[in-house]
Amino acid sequence: MTSFLRSFWKPSFLICTGILAVASASKEYTLRQMGVYFSKSPIPLKASFEKLNETKIAPYLVQKKNRITNRDVLDSLGTEEYLQWELEDPEVPKDSPLRFCSLFITYYTGNPDMVPHVPDECYVGGGNTKLASEVLSIPIQKEFMPESVRPLIPDTLGVQSILFSQRLQGPMPIEKELRVQYFFKVNGKYASSRTETRTLLGSNFFSRYSYFCKVEWKFYGFGFAEILYPDRDQVIEGSRKLLSVLLPVLETDHWPDWEKINQKSNDS
Repeated sequence: MTSFLRSFWKPSFLICTGILAVASASKEYTLRQMGVYFSKSPIPLKASFEKLNETKIAPYLVQKKNRITNRDVLDSLGTEEYLQWELEDPEVPKDSPLRFCSLFITYYTGNPDMVPHVPDECYVGGGNTKLASEVLSIPIQKEFMPESVRPLIPDTLGVQSILFSQRLQGPMPIEKELRVQYFFKVNGKYASSRTETRTLLGSNFFSRYSYFCKVEWKFYGFGFAEILYPDRDQVIEGSRKLLSVLLPVLETDHWPDWEKINQKSNDS
């Protein structure tokens, strides 16, 4: 046996190794006894987003349901549980910048990556220039919601709004400004930013489960040979209308019941 190998058989080394092994095992046992879980189990949606009831988001009409067919793009997205729809609001004028809405919802659960995809980066990667960002306060209308769902939804929801400059190609290239909005639902709570979402995920010690969902949208319309984007005030008004019909559906039919699931876990 070489001197190098003999060093591993010294009593001092073996004692230290044993102490570390016992400490590691006891730490894991102690944390488990305290109800701390570092490895999370997935929570399925109540129903897949593909089954979202279109009639429940009236007056919006679903004009197109997009599906990602490129496997590399889907792998980059990190989930197969998503919704990517083009909506139309027939209640506004045909040339309104709020006439159409691109809605993109993604869901992650178990031990998800720490929120890899946000429009701030994805739109810049698509050739747009980020100009500014702010949190918009969107008032939510609750008078037509079921009584059971009203306590789950805030009266005013903070959403991230990113202002981009988009260069439209053509015989005379022009610059357009557009806004993209998003928020997260994280382990039963609403969050307006990726940082806040990561904080909620990282502080979730005492549940066996974890999830987050990103809801992203942008409004647009068509004028005479041009695409129209709403200004800040129009975005707030359009988001108020959209979220007031969309949130009750997500809460009732799709997002997990966080308190119920954790209560069952504690009782078992």
